[in-house]
Amino acid sequence: MNRARAMSYLLSRASPGMPLGASRAWLIGATRSKASAPPSAALAAEPFLNGSSSNYVEEMYTAWLSDPKSVHQSWDTFFRNAVSGARPGEAYTAPPSLAEPQANHVPLTSLAPALASPQMVSDAPISDKVIDDHLAVQGIIRAYQARGHLVAALDPLGIDREALSERHPTTLPSKTVVRNYFDYIGESDMERSFKLPLSTFVGGSETTLPLKEIIKRLEDAYCRSIGVEFMFINSLEQCNWIRQKFETPGIMYMSAQEKRLLLARLTRSHGFEAFLARKFSSEKRFGLEGCEILIPAMKQVIDRSTSLGVESFVMGMPHRGRLNVLSNVCRKPLEHIFCQFAGLDTGDEGSGDVKYHLGTYVERLNRVTNKNIRLAIVANPSHLEAVNPVVQGKTRAEQFYHGDSEGNKVLSVLLHGDAAFSGQGIVYETFHLSELPQYTTHGTIHVVVNNQIGFTTDPRMSRSSPYCTDVARVVNAPIFHVNADDPEAVMHVCNVAADWRHTFHKDVVIDLVCYRRNGHNEIDEPMFTQPLMYNRIRKLKPCIDLYSDKLVSEGVVTKEEAKEVRDKYEKILEEAFAAAKMETRVFNKHWIDSPWSGFFEGKDPLRASPTGIHEDTITHICRRFSSAPPNASDFVIHRGLQRILNARMEMVKERTIDWAMGEAVAFGSLLKEGIHVRLSGQDVERGTFSHRHHILHHQKVDKSQYNALAHLYPDQAPYTVCNSSLSEYAVLGFELGFSMTNPNALVIWEAQFGDFHNTAQCIIDQFIASGQSKWIRQTGLVLLLPHGMEGMGPEHSSARLERFLQMTSDDPDILPAFSSDFAIRQLSDINWIVASCSTPANLFHILRRQIALPFRKPLILMTPKSLLRHPEAKSPFDDMVEGTEFQRVIPEAGPASKNPAGVKRLIFCSGKVYYDLTAARKEAGLEESIAISRMEQIAPFPYDLVKQECDKYPEAELVWSQEEHKNMGAWSYIQPRIATALNCEKHLIPSASESQESQSWYEYWFPWLFPTSSPSEVSPSEAPATTQSETPVASDTRVVRYAGRPVSASPATGNKKTHLRELKNLLEDALAL
Repeated sequence: MNRARAMSYLLSRASPGMPLGASRAWLIGATRSKASAPPSAALAAEPFLNGSSSNYVEEMYTAWLSDPKSVHQSWDTFFRNAVSGARPGEAYTAPPSLAEPQANHVPLTSLAPALASPQMVSDAPISDKVIDDHLAVQGIIRAYQARGHLVAALDPLGIDREALSERHPTTLPSKTVVRNYFDYIGESDMERSFKLPLSTFVGGSETTLPLKEIIKRLEDAYCRSIGVEFMFINSLEQCNWIRQKFETPGIMYMSAQEKRLLLARLTRSHGFEAFLARKFSSEKRFGLEGCEILIPAMKQVIDRSTSLGVESFVMGMPHRGRLNVLSNVCRKPLEHIFCQFAGLDTGDEGSGDVKYHLGTYVERLNRVTNKNIRLAIVANPSHLEAVNPVVQGKTRAEQFYHGDSEGNKVLSVLLHGDAAFSGQGIVYETFHLSELPQYTTHGTIHVVVNNQIGFTTDPRMSRSSPYCTDVARVVNAPIFHVNADDPEAVMHVCNVAADWRHTFHKDVVIDLVCYRRNGHNEIDEPMFTQPLMYNRIRKLKPCIDLYSDKLVSEGVVTKEEAKEVRDKYEKILEEAFAAAKMETRVFNKHWIDSPWSGFFEGKDPLRASPTGIHEDTITHICRRFSSAPPNASDFVIHRGLQRILNARMEMVKERTIDWAMGEAVAFGSLLKEGIHVRLSGQDVERGTFSHRHHILHHQKVDKSQYNALAHLYPDQAPYTVCNSSLSEYAVLGFELGFSMTNPNALVIWEAQFGDFHNTAQCIIDQFIASGQSKWIRQTGLVLLLPHGMEGMGPEHSSARLERFLQMTSDDPDILPAFSSDFAIRQLSDINWIVASCSTPANLFHILRRQIALPFRKPLILMTPKSLLRHPEAKSPFDDMVEGTEFQRVIPEAGPASKNPAGVKRLIFCSGKVYYDLTAARKEAGLEESIAISRMEQIAPFPYDLVKQECDKYPEAELVWSQEEHKNMGAWSYIQPRIATALNCEKHLIPSASESQESQSWYEYWFPWLFPTSSPSEVSPSEAPATTQSETPVASDTRVVRYAGRPVSASPATGNKKTHLRELKNLLEDALAL
């Protein structure tokens, strides 16, 4: 044992560079001279030397001295390492093993192929440089994966990127990519072979490559026409998947047939734009010149996705390239497109829209996969990116109603412009919906038409991020930048994007780096602002010419064949153009993006289904809604919630409901009838004001929940209630898209406070208010907007009722003809419904009416806050049973109604202020002198019922009272309409002379309705001209007076004392006789 320890010590003292023969002689001499025992520290470092092993070690050592080959290779390695200078405890090398290496361990043979040779292991030491070089190679590989896109040749104009295509293959890589990894590796190391790590696929079937070849393959993968951003993704599986798709040798191979198909598609894309440029040179069309590859790219995405099982594609895009997409992707008849340039009259309803905003819906055969597919392009305004959440909502709805829980059958594709993608906040908001359980579409393919300019602003002035696509990194979406003048690279990227979405069901971005050959539109001059860019653009050959020349040089096609493809498509265009000349009208119905097949068939367009229901249904829903989960005694409910449930059960016994129960009965009864109900918005599960509580949470178990309305009946429709992200713009757009898909569903968006809806104003103005008029698109979307002056300040008081009323499409100048179907005819003619209910029963009826109508209209509903728990804001079951309906106006039912002749004032109001007025009236003892009528439906205006109420109280002064300020609320809307209702007995038809004047009805009639002198002093020449169907205004004209807060710039005061003083003044003004 002493000899073994002495030997070990001597091995550790041998000179590192001593030759093997000299080492043996030195060791033998040293042991024969009985060297002194080694220090205890050196002995302690050799754990295998003990009493039982020392004899064996000594035998191995003696044999090795005589013949190194006589011992096992592991002993030979140990002794040689010791001779080479290994410190005690480090000379031992473990033998090879099939087991996985331990954590933080790497097999020695993985560092370099040379070390895998027994001779090398035996004859040469492992220097620090060898290890450093191999680590550097791994760092270089990772550097290309992480930063190769920074030097990729992405720009067809060659302005912003370092073109690597001209660099000699042996030149060291760019410092931008590899940084300092090449500080110790030079040209001489380029021929050295290195073992490839598991983090790369550049070797294909090879496990080792020379450094020169490794770099060449990495540059081909990451620094040519494609730049890949993916190393920020947290998933190793996803990163390796992307590496394999771009690094594998030969991965971008295309067959001759595929290249010919690509050429044909590119020819059509280019030919369509060239044809429009010739035929309509002075028309705006926002063409694709400079990015014609978009059409083949979209078709490739569709082909690949269809082969993977996708059946329906929902697409949204801006104006640029829209006509080309409609023609060559959706195969919209060319005649319909050409007619849009002709300036023809419309042959059907609607105001229409410009041609590059229109959408469409097409079902056709995909000839590549021989499968039927559905394609929809959603119509959108010029508000760039606003359509994004609408597309996502429509996609989610299609997935929901088709049972596509994983998104395998329905796919959303969003096209963007580079400036808008980085500049519009709605892009960020929409991305953040992508992973939310009730909003995800299981992956969207984003295609950015990156023409490197926004109208006249270049990227240096329009964004702070390196790329326009950087916003996509927030959801770990891979970003594939590609030079749009390399068609085959674009096709590969499209295939990878489609495969990624199918595999991982996550968003992916294709950045088509291109240019815009013309100005923002075809009649714009870009040289004013980008002279250098457009000098370069004018020298560039079109992509179609570049690719045709490439295929001709490769022998894939001949020049004659390429010309034949162009001529064939040109003939198709000319024939369609000739056919379009024969048309005399255009039809808006040809551009519907969300058709409801069969919905309108067999229905009376002016007949609504009843909204009242059987009392047994009311009782059943209320009891279930007021109960804890059945058969779940261990479900722990919060004590406060238990009190709420108990209070609800008491109301059931009393046959009354409050606001939350009225809403629940409306939902539950629709669910029973097979109508899907979806309630979405911020905090809607509980309700902003803690009144709803549709989701009960187990107090002891995480994620254990109970939704009572989802378990009312065994065969009911599904009920979806979901808290949204803190977004109004995106979420409202999403719910709008959801509502467009299925008319037999009640889709509701609730604002946290009504004041906050203005961050979604674009969706309200451009889509909801005007969507049917522009695009013949109906929707039954409901907006619940908490509204009311509660002393909560200017940002928690007003849902801006006046804005919705201003955008209604009913004419205050015309009194509609009264008939038995007056109410529903009004609803049919208007663009949306605006209401402010004051009872739970009316809420119940108006929500059910949304489904009972034979058409669909948006419903804007001002909802209460304090009324949610107001003791008088309750309704009996009798107001909801069969035979009852929504009351557009709730007339006075108290003592004043029993003696109409004695009523001195008739107050019209809406919403919460009614309860303030009745309380003040009671306190003042004026219940017999003042009648108060509630206007529940404000728009369309209930002319018939208002006139009926006014006629009932002929001696009463008319007052409109509201809690909003005078320049807000409903006053400016109802004032001229009440005047019309009271002072025109027949349908009002403007005279010819009146129609020629620019002044409004209000301006025209104001001197007569509100004279400064007595009517007898007005000369006949000053009176308004009338037609035969008009009735001149009588001398006893009744006017309506305003009683409420004065005008103000702010919706409400932030001072509680001021609020109370304003309310006191309001009530005094309204009730003072």
